[in-house]
Amino acid sequence: MREGLRSRVVELEALLKSKTAPGPLTACDQVLADQALESLDEAKEALGHEHGRPAAHIAVAQTQLDVAYIFLLRLLTLEDMTAHLPGIVAFIKEHLPLGDERRAHVDEIALSVRAGDTLTENQREVLVDASTVAHQVHLKEKLRVRSFAHIVFGVTAALAIIAALIAMAGAASPGTVPLCFNPTGIGIVCATATAPAPAGAAANGERVDGRSLDQMYADVATQWDYPVVELVGLVAAAVAAAASLRRIHGTSTPYNVPVALALLKLPTGALTALLGLLLMRGDFIPGLSALDSSAQIIAWAVIFGYAQQLFTRFVDNQAQLVLNSVGGPTTRNPGKTMRGSPAQPS
Repeated sequence: MREGLRSRVVELEALLKSKTAPGPLTACDQVLADQALESLDEAKEALGHEHGRPAAHIAVAQTQLDVAYIFLLRLLTLEDMTAHLPGIVAFIKEHLPLGDERRAHVDEIALSVRAGDTLTENQREVLVDASTVAHQVHLKEKLRVRSFAHIVFGVTAALAIIAALIAMAGAASPGTVPLCFNPTGIGIVCATATAPAPAGAAANGERVDGRSLDQMYADVATQWDYPVVELVGLVAAAVAAAASLRRIHGTSTPYNVPVALALLKLPTGALTALLGLLLMRGDFIPGLSALDSSAQIIAWAVIFGYAQQLFTRFVDNQAQLVLNSVGGPTTRNPGKTMRGSPAQPS
């Protein structure tokens, strides 16, 4: 996208110079031309920043390009403005709602020009005003995408920290909340260890050899139970994220929303794997309260890790709605693109 903006800067700069080259301009037109060239210089300066926050620099460059383009529209002759009319109208229709008065006036102007009428200065002002508002709406749409991406990245980081802290706490004190089960006739089964035990009496809350069932769980549990379960859930979530790529169409914005969504699934999968097993450990799921082996515990961790899709799909749907609002290849109407206006490179 950065290279596309650079090429657009060169194009607009050439157009401005071609409009000012034939002869001296009026004082008003000279002010517009000077300001347009200054905006292009600022756009080039923003695009020259290779470090820091690339998305922010691109947004600044795009804003300056929009300003330069609006100034160019005011410098064009009415004949040239008529030639640019289809692109201007398409961009305005893409970003202004149907009930907007400016859009209604633009539609009337387009119909009159198509019928053979000559464009007037008053109509030019209407087109420039509507185009300015459309560019502002387009910028707000991109800022909404940036805000959404930042929120998703922030939630992902928070969940990753929580998952890491739980794994460390489980490794430091595996007997506090052991990931163990007591299947009848088998013994104590944990995520990474098993041990024979007289399960019947202990399961009824009685003590066996002076120990309760919880104490036997704590004796068998190892420091690897929590980390292994979370790792398995994370791997299952990574597979789910890879499978979900088939529905991702990408985005023309400089904000990596698809990457943010994929990363969100990883810590979510680790936590859902752990929480799912804890629910089974607490007899929350009838008939699945006593797993028979460590392999079954790991298998259920895989299922629960993949099941994070049930939660993150709502975020995926919201992300698609946010991307659809920007226009371009992610819109519901595939025939529309962000190239509705010459000032909007994708």
